[in-house]
Amino acid sequence: MGHLDVAKLTYALPDGRVLLDDVSFRVGDGAVVALVGANGAGKTTLLRLLSGDLELQDGAITRSGGLGVMRQFVGSIHDRTAVRELLLSVAPPAVRDAAAALDRAELALMNRDDEPTQLAYAHALAEWGDAGGYDAEVLWDTCTVAALGVPYETAKWREVTTLSGGEQKRLVLEALLRGPDEVLLLDEPDNYLDVPGKEWLEARLVETPKTVLYVSHDRQLLARTATAVVTVELGAAGNTAWTHPGGFATYHAARTARFARLEELRRRWEEEHAKLRALVQMYKDKARYNDGMASRYQAAQTRLRKFEEAGPPEHVAREQQVTMRLRGGRTGKRAVICEALGLTGLMAPFDAEIWFGERVAVLGANGSGKSHFLRLLALGGTDPEPEHRPVGDVRPDPVAHTGVARLGARVRPGWFAQTHEHPELLGRTLLEILHRGDEHRDGMGREAASRALDRYELAGAAEQRFESLSGGQQARLQILLLELSGATLLLLDEPTDNLDLDSAEALEDGLAAFEGTVIAVTHDRWFARGFDRYLLFAADGTVRETVEPVWDETRPSRDRPAQTRVQTR
Repeated sequence: MGHLDVAKLTYALPDGRVLLDDVSFRVGDGAVVALVGANGAGKTTLLRLLSGDLELQDGAITRSGGLGVMRQFVGSIHDRTAVRELLLSVAPPAVRDAAAALDRAELALMNRDDEPTQLAYAHALAEWGDAGGYDAEVLWDTCTVAALGVPYETAKWREVTTLSGGEQKRLVLEALLRGPDEVLLLDEPDNYLDVPGKEWLEARLVETPKTVLYVSHDRQLLARTATAVVTVELGAAGNTAWTHPGGFATYHAARTARFARLEELRRRWEEEHAKLRALVQMYKDKARYNDGMASRYQAAQTRLRKFEEAGPPEHVAREQQVTMRLRGGRTGKRAVICEALGLTGLMAPFDAEIWFGERVAVLGANGSGKSHFLRLLALGGTDPEPEHRPVGDVRPDPVAHTGVARLGARVRPGWFAQTHEHPELLGRTLLEILHRGDEHRDGMGREAASRALDRYELAGAAEQRFESLSGGQQARLQILLLELSGATLLLLDEPTDNLDLDSAEALEDGLAAFEGTVIAVTHDRWFARGFDRYLLFAADGTVRETVEPVWDETRPSRDRPAQTRVQTR
């Protein structure tokens, strides 16, 4: 099959800062290895080096077998790419080249129908067949049926922007996992997938014979699929990598034990170093009045020099210290009231009450109306009072609905958008964003802003523009702005999708200390375990409450009696 070897890889950013330093690891034949690490540590950069998107500066990469790559962002909202082009982008190079030649030949034939052009077109068709193009189209038909429910001929010219994020991911994953490439690099393959989609991905990763290196922050996915875990660790002179040869279940214990071992080795080295320096100084003092000590002084110097040349043991990696101080405040007893609320074209009318201090998870398949529900509440409800208007500079788009959604007294909604689309932040550095403030958030001086950014591990990116941040860094900044806004109702749309493991745990701690109400749309099974109530936006267009998370409606579940808190009309 295939394997991947990375040896002493070093990569510096254009400003000269070393991002990756002496990174080495191996992904063996048939292994499924997770790549984890802090947001902005260089995981995506590392995958881009492995895929050849970035030029290698130092070190070596060895691979056997064909390479298939899923990039972090599959489709773009700025182009009109069709499904055919999306599938070609993850096809083997020979198929891509043959497709480009065939497209050129077809275009030429449309403009000039002479014998040489016809011969060139026939040659391009032959090359397409020889490159495996017809086999690829058979494969793509299987993929579009599985991911989109329609054959390839129906879907091939459909614009990718008309697909949901989950459909885009599922389509590319189908093509790569069913395709001929033996080695796969997958950057955040689970983002935008609903839980049945995540479970499908887990099953495919467990059963695939391919060699896979993937980046993910989904703790459930990591626990069920990873045969080994490579961590990009933060270092002062550049980030390094450490490989845990076991699964995620033993990862945290192994990492803690490793840090303890490194600290002990470092302590012993420093003690030995101090002893040798003291020995050199002693012989130096004695050699001043005793010529017989000169040889011992020279020997002690040589011993100290060799000891220092060998260098100290590996430094303990710097651990992130993300601290989220989500404060909130007291509000009326009823935070959210829904009366005969129906989301036009999505959900049938239902009644619901959410009380101050509750943690409510909103579950359901992609496209069921969960994000629309959150956005309606972010607007302040059906007819918001001034105190209910959303915090921040962006007013969410209107949501077509029937019935009424109201917020309680002193409830101020703060919205975390899944897409991180914040046009008001584009072109501004993080310090500028905090310095300027908005109608709900006072501006901050440079020192106070720097302290706030440091609590979110964003101090190093303080002078970067918002759009240059990684997805996880953008998510952390969004949460910081919510913290500073004074929101008493947090409306979180997939908040953990791009957060690294430490940041996700910090968010859980922050929400536990938050004095207010939390409503979160999530497909994160690990994150959902900490909620009090679960609202299921079901495939039949109804809303019901369950006593435990329901991810697959075909499985039996225990629902609360409809009249207790959520009632479908």
